[in-house]
Amino acid sequence: MACCCHTGPSCPRLLSDPDRDGSARTGAKQAGGGSTLSCMVQDPRLAPLSFIPSPSVNGFHLGPLFIHYYGLMYVVGITLAVIITRRRVQAAGGDPALVADMATWAVPAGIIGGRIYFDITTPNDIPHVWYGVFAVWTGGLGIWGGVLAGALVGAWRVRRRGESVPLVADAVAPALLVAQAVGRLGNYFNQELFGKPTTLPWALVISPQYRPHGYAAYRTFQPTFLYELIWDLALAALLVWLGHHGQIKPPGLFALYVAGYSAFRIIEESLRIDSSEHFLGLRLNFYVAALLTIAGLTWFVITQRRQPPPTTPTPEDDISQDSAVLPDDAGATESEASSDGASVSDVAAES
Repeated sequence: MACCCHTGPSCPRLLSDPDRDGSARTGAKQAGGGSTLSCMVQDPRLAPLSFIPSPSVNGFHLGPLFIHYYGLMYVVGITLAVIITRRRVQAAGGDPALVADMATWAVPAGIIGGRIYFDITTPNDIPHVWYGVFAVWTGGLGIWGGVLAGALVGAWRVRRRGESVPLVADAVAPALLVAQAVGRLGNYFNQELFGKPTTLPWALVISPQYRPHGYAAYRTFQPTFLYELIWDLALAALLVWLGHHGQIKPPGLFALYVAGYSAFRIIEESLRIDSSEHFLGLRLNFYVAALLTIAGLTWFVITQRRQPPPTTPTPEDDISQDSAVLPDDAGATESEASSDGASVSDVAAES
């Protein structure tokens, strides 16, 4: 039901929450000059069925172990990324066995890099236990730190195997987006990385204990992790299409991955309300996303304008060129021999 008042933290239209103790509050909000703006409260029993419910659990028990859905989603995403990359490397003429070796080193490096980035940029979210900086199962992997560390280590392994780093980078770009999309499902089970309050039909219901400070009165929020999931899959499909139909020089697809993902994060960071370091009133990751968008686009332009290096003739090429000339030389020699023979005959006849 529409509300005529401003949707600030004190607006009661979202205060009617069956998850909270007590009855729903109604009333009026006083505006300057004593004027009153009436605000109608939506009955939670009549809430749209299209609201996305919050999960009741974030994992399951397997014997003595508790499996977190967040970690499970990352395992599924990484597995899909390896499978996709293998197929793309093989289609590009590379060695698919390289992917397993690369993933063995790059995946742990990515997890470590992602956690370091998270700990540095959001120190207030580190659990207050001695192992808090390592507790990735509770959530908290900075994607840019993970991609940077994983890419550097992966490139090292590719170079050691004598394969082309740009070609492999283009092969892995769509696979990374698929892994990131699956990983965002883990954010749903952790009830994290959501955006500002909203009453849109696809709004996400967040349990009271997961609502940020200052937003306890609100019940439904923007599912920003879902927006990113959709964008990641769409961008992955676009990169695959460009790889088949466009004349993209490696590592152009990877550069577009960096630019495209970061461009969406600029929008996402303007919606998210989870804790973050701020600079000049904007979230730190907003600036990171903007810089990486520019860097990715610049990288793409440079790679596409770069001329291929001139090929250096090999000894085999020289031999093949010499052999190709031999018939002509042989013909010339035979012609000269026949001419000399004719000259001798003429001299003999005159004698």
